[in-house]
Amino acid sequence: MIAANHFPIPEIEKITRGNRKIGLGIMGFADTLFLMGIRYDSEEAEQFAETLASFIQEYAHKASEELAKERGCFPNWKESIWDTKYHRPMRNAACTTIAPTGSISIICGGCSGGIEPIFNITTERIALDGQKFRQLNPLVEELGIKGGWLSDKVRELLNQGVSPKDIPEIPRKLADVLVTAHEIAPEWHVRIQAAFQKHVDNAVSKTVNMSAGATVEDVDKTYRLAYKLGCKGITVYRDQSRDNQVITAARSDRPAANRPSLRPRIRSTTGKTTKFRMGCGTLFVTVNEDKDGLYEVFSNLGRGGGCPAQSEATCRAISIALRCGVKAEVLIEQLKGIRCLSATSGRKGNKDIDVLSCPDAIARAIEEAVGENCEPVASASGKKCPECGHPMRRESGCDVCDNCPYRKCG
Repeated sequence: MIAANHFPIPEIEKITRGNRKIGLGIMGFADTLFLMGIRYDSEEAEQFAETLASFIQEYAHKASEELAKERGCFPNWKESIWDTKYHRPMRNAACTTIAPTGSISIICGGCSGGIEPIFNITTERIALDGQKFRQLNPLVEELGIKGGWLSDKVRELLNQGVSPKDIPEIPRKLADVLVTAHEIAPEWHVRIQAAFQKHVDNAVSKTVNMSAGATVEDVDKTYRLAYKLGCKGITVYRDQSRDNQVITAARSDRPAANRPSLRPRIRSTTGKTTKFRMGCGTLFVTVNEDKDGLYEVFSNLGRGGGCPAQSEATCRAISIALRCGVKAEVLIEQLKGIRCLSATSGRKGNKDIDVLSCPDAIARAIEEAVGENCEPVASASGKKCPECGHPMRRESGCDVCDNCPYRKCG
């Protein structure tokens, strides 16, 4: 493949042909453990993982060495560790890796991917067209049919997300080892990965599946353990952390992710519209509220031009934030003081312009709506601009002049 391949740029071709790295790996590790009666989260599984990886790597290296004697070492062999440390001719700089094999494992009849545990006994998948379908683990289905215990009732219970341990028809020995990704503690995910990494040339693809309630401390602990045990990389995925999750457990009792709820749009609201003079015309900002407080913001520019698309986008984002419970003070802090060239330039000759930009005007309208006292935009810092003599104000720890482009911080 390396010799026959066409490379997109010369640099990739040079390094690929120079090192001739390949990535022999495995898939179906979790299925193998099931058939051997070994739990994924056990010292026995950890030992088996290391033995298996060592076996594959040993014979991959032997084969590469034989090829080197027949066809020559990889071009960059000289002064590599195979030359200076091991004194061993090799056809390939690296031979083994652990790939995810997600799609390949599905093509091969649905065996478990790479060295991952099975995600769940029954999973929900989302196809490319958005259609959802449920799938019983193929090995569990095969064992159930052969063992005669997979009745329609058992199949339905598994499809509903009932644990095998709670289904009497499933043999206890099998039910005890049918552990899934979220039933396995993060520590064991990492330990299995590290066991393979000891005998793999390249990196190992492995995901540490965490529940929707996982904390920052849980993730921190997992990363530190991976580093301590010598993993080249680590992937952590917190369940339901994305709205469109391709694969989920078929369960009705999954804890909801810690997301803010969006207040629904009601038919009518009350509010206040404030008029602002801008460098590019007149801006009208409307702030509406419902019984729970500030609710949404609209803006409308007069005929003077300006950037209505950006203002509309800003107001839409603010409205969603307000309806999700973000405090008005947080939004004001983020928007107030943002400057645009037209407003800054216009202020030099027009004293009616008392805002710095459309976002700044929107922030002031929200500030008035919540009843806070609006400080003048050009609140003095006690210093005068060295360029024009106008009083300066403090912004993000810097002295800023609103009458000319001068900023002390550059």
